[in-house]
Amino acid sequence: MPSLKTEQQLTTTALIEAALFLSREALSLKKLTEICAVNLKEIKNSLKIIKTELEKNERGLVLLETPAGYRLGTKPETATYLEKFWEEENAEPPLSEAALETLAIVALKQPVTRMEIEKIRGVGAGGVLENLLKRDLVNIIGRKESLGRPLLYGVTETFMQHFGFKDLKELQEKLENINP
Repeated sequence: MPSLKTEQQLTTTALIEAALFLSREALSLKKLTEICAVNLKEIKNSLKIIKTELEKNERGLVLLETPAGYRLGTKPETATYLEKFWEEENAEPPLSEAALETLAIVALKQPVTRMEIEKIRGVGAGGVLENLLKRDLVNIIGRKESLGRPLLYGVTETFMQHFGFKDLKELQEKLENINP
């Protein structure tokens, strides 16, 4: 039996929903606490309410939890209906097969060097990695402690948001389910 919502919860819930709608980036729990001037428990309760409401079939949005916090996104099943209306003039072209292959390798093997990627793919990856760096889907996370100290690559928060992952742990769990 659902509990009755207090006036404060409704106010907090409405304020969080509006803040998430207006924000172009994810909002952390700390930021939401500052915006709403309530304690962390109330923020978490309101986020649960928003998530439950948005998970209903008649809703077109979802609440996404990312490493940086929470944000609103559209349900994937709405894409086929909406994409014909949002043909942006300056939209980036879709990722190439080479870029998707490289992203998959980085996601699976991170931290990974360019040479390791090239060994797996069997072709050069310099240009593809440069493009993925420009799109902020991968980043340089350090240098390998080996001869030449090659750069190490990993996926970014933008990658996580784009593909709908909360954190690296969730990504690893999904990958394990695909490839047991």
